[in-house]
Amino acid sequence: MTATRNPEDAPASGPDIETAPEVDPNRLIAERREKLAALRVQGIAYPNDFRIDRFAGDLQTEYADLEVHTAEAIEAESVRVKIAGRIVLKRVQGKVSFVQLQDFTGRIQLFVRQATVGDVYDAFKGWDVGDIVGAEGVLMRTRTGELSLRVEQIRLLSKSLRPLPDKFHGLSDVEQRYRQRYVDLIVTAASRRTFALRSQIIGYIRQWLEAPGRRFMEVETPMMHVIPGGATARPFVTHHNALDMDLYLRVAPELYLKRLVVGGFDRVYEINRNFRNEGVSTRHNPEFTMLELYQAYASYHEIMDLTEGMIRDAAEHVLETTALTWDGQDIDVGPVFRRVRMDDVVLEANPQIKREEIRDREAMAKHARQLGVTVKSGYGWGKLLLEIFEKTVEADLVQPTFITDHPVEVSPLARESDTDKGMTDRFELFIGGKEIANGFSELNDPEDQAARFRAQVEAKDAGDDEAMHYDADYIRALEVGLPPTGGLGVGIDRLVMLLTGSSSIRDVLLFPYMRPQAG
Repeated sequence: MTATRNPEDAPASGPDIETAPEVDPNRLIAERREKLAALRVQGIAYPNDFRIDRFAGDLQTEYADLEVHTAEAIEAESVRVKIAGRIVLKRVQGKVSFVQLQDFTGRIQLFVRQATVGDVYDAFKGWDVGDIVGAEGVLMRTRTGELSLRVEQIRLLSKSLRPLPDKFHGLSDVEQRYRQRYVDLIVTAASRRTFALRSQIIGYIRQWLEAPGRRFMEVETPMMHVIPGGATARPFVTHHNALDMDLYLRVAPELYLKRLVVGGFDRVYEINRNFRNEGVSTRHNPEFTMLELYQAYASYHEIMDLTEGMIRDAAEHVLETTALTWDGQDIDVGPVFRRVRMDDVVLEANPQIKREEIRDREAMAKHARQLGVTVKSGYGWGKLLLEIFEKTVEADLVQPTFITDHPVEVSPLARESDTDKGMTDRFELFIGGKEIANGFSELNDPEDQAARFRAQVEAKDAGDDEAMHYDADYIRALEVGLPPTGGLGVGIDRLVMLLTGSSSIRDVLLFPYMRPQAG
């Protein structure tokens, strides 16, 4: 005799996402449009009167303990819930069906029996994977231990006209994942996790900065500037029609934030969108997110301490570990970060360069050419030192390393060292061979700053598209008086790449820049 199987034992087995079979997608869309047309005739297409009272992931967490929340205990509680989400798996087995319902918190199985839901069952059998439904019923646990909802009422809330793709995870479709992020988030659990972590990381950074011991205040500054400033970068240009004047999308909020410190807000930060008209790569997107902060009565040493603590604490809080893997490299943000001067680390990597040659422009130009670095006539020894650093050192800085003491020539907003003229009190943080943060003791001498702006204008006139403009109002603000201040910029996108182990910036941007598709 064949044993009779309890229908409640049957799981919604199969792939992670049930995708469309290998048939003409246009035919599938046409069939779904026919179903929608029938719903319109009945007057029940796209209703908006179903309200939920629970989320799938919350229920899974609450009832995760199998010893406490046994099938018998859940049955005795008779917990009624109303949930909604997208059908990602569906198995119809005669008069009993199983559905995996997915909302933004997770999944839960629906146990749908014809005898319970009545006439709607016939319509339910024709619903498709991708449709959004609302269900009401009582919690249960199957004999296999899966938390489920014994459905008493179920409704179609939104008809999906396009089937989920069946080869969405292949390398050939990686561009499609970026272009159709809305589909990627439905079918790729790793993508959902990455963006949930991104939100948690940013939220934690806000809490960390605003904690009583730090007392930073979040502010907002303009995104359209009359003069692009705060970074050496090529800006995007737009036009204000009413005023008939060109404006620049923000390359950095730095000069506005320091105006606020002048105004008496001693600790300010902004998590902001910046725009730079530069290349697109696995590390660069034309618009990106930065954390910038300024702390009065602090030097770049205190800002390095703050940066290190924030990154370490964020990893421990969000990931519960400081041991990370990024691009196949094991990285630990738990130990004390190394701090080393730029000239020292260049000499370590390039023994052919003598220390006395570092500030000899012609000697550095010769070494740069031998290393395959382009040498332009306007480059001084400081710019050449930076170019050699980027060529020979940067990629090898895998473990967290602060590179300190940058040349004045490449640091137009940083304070010049009191003990080492020609160098500034500046650092950049590198992890995994990538720049994560940039900070310095701010230049608060208005006359020195004005002279540096003039040098930048000369560089721009000589053809440097990334050189800064002269900002007369910022000089006026400095003349009012900027206290000794430390500043920091952290690339949020790269920090999220580090903490989520993502190789491309496109993997941590919900909607990365893409060329428009033909047609």
